[in-house]
Amino acid sequence: MRGLLKTLLLLALAVAFGAPALAEPVKIRIGWVVTPASLAPILFNEPGVAKHLGVSYIFDPIFISASPAHITAIAAGEIEIAALNFASFPLAIENAGLTDLRIVCDELEDGYDDYVTGQYMVLNDSGIKTGADLKGKTLAVNGLGTGVDLGLRTNMLKFGLHYPGDYNLVEVPFPNMKAVLLEKKVDLNTEALPFMYDPELNAKAHTLFTLKEGLGGAELSMWVMRKDFIDKNRAAVLDLLEDTVRAYRWYHDPANHKEAVDILAKFTKLPPERLDWAFTKRDDYRDPNGIVDMAALQRNVDDVYKLGFIKSALDVSKYADLGLVKEAAARIK
Repeated sequence: MRGLLKTLLLLALAVAFGAPALAEPVKIRIGWVVTPASLAPILFNEPGVAKHLGVSYIFDPIFISASPAHITAIAAGEIEIAALNFASFPLAIENAGLTDLRIVCDELEDGYDDYVTGQYMVLNDSGIKTGADLKGKTLAVNGLGTGVDLGLRTNMLKFGLHYPGDYNLVEVPFPNMKAVLLEKKVDLNTEALPFMYDPELNAKAHTLFTLKEGLGGAELSMWVMRKDFIDKNRAAVLDLLEDTVRAYRWYHDPANHKEAVDILAKFTKLPPERLDWAFTKRDDYRDPNGIVDMAALQRNVDDVYKLGFIKSALDVSKYADLGLVKEAAARIK
């Protein structure tokens, strides 16, 4: 009897101290600006899309109103994934010194092929016919140093107008863009999805020029992470990227269109009929494999350098780790 008890005790001790404990899911916080430009808040709302959610990682979307603020958040350890664009990314490298940032996944591209592009709008009764008429006017962007800010400044250079000096810039969150324009608090605003399709806005205002006209297409949002976090949590990051690519493909599959729009409508609190453009060519482009267009990104960053936002030219390929998302996508059958 004593021998049996001793054996059972040894087995219990082996289980308690010898067997490896199940690892806790890695918490991955991600910043997002506006949906559906960013799918982060609804990315895994379709049951079954995220195979690894809650197992190897926990996904926590955090609203941050403009990409430059994502730099501060990831530098402070408040998020693990920042949604940066061609304008904010080089600022993070040069100004914030975050040389350990790595580009891991595409989020959206502006003006790809014949997909949608950002709109800069003026009131129909404003008397503004061309960009030259904006001299001395007040223009709204969602944040200084954002992609749409750089696109606006690039467009304005075509009319010989420079900032600062020739016009004023104010920061306005995307949801408030319509109001400040209709109330004539600004002379031009910046419209992104879903707000650019607002019926009242389109009845009273029109597009003066587009982001694509300024930049020729842009890598408007991409996921970046710090190398140390990737190295320590590679398996969880791979699982997240696998689920992300699967979600991208699910949302853009025409067979899922109605259900995808319903998910978006519930989140945005807009009628589904107002969102029928989503996940079509009237939406932003998302690479179905999560691959960032590095050639477009380099061209965009070169424009940032020419505008004087950064002091030195930047080779973005040194900061890319797209092997992660390629490996993750290859897992999907």
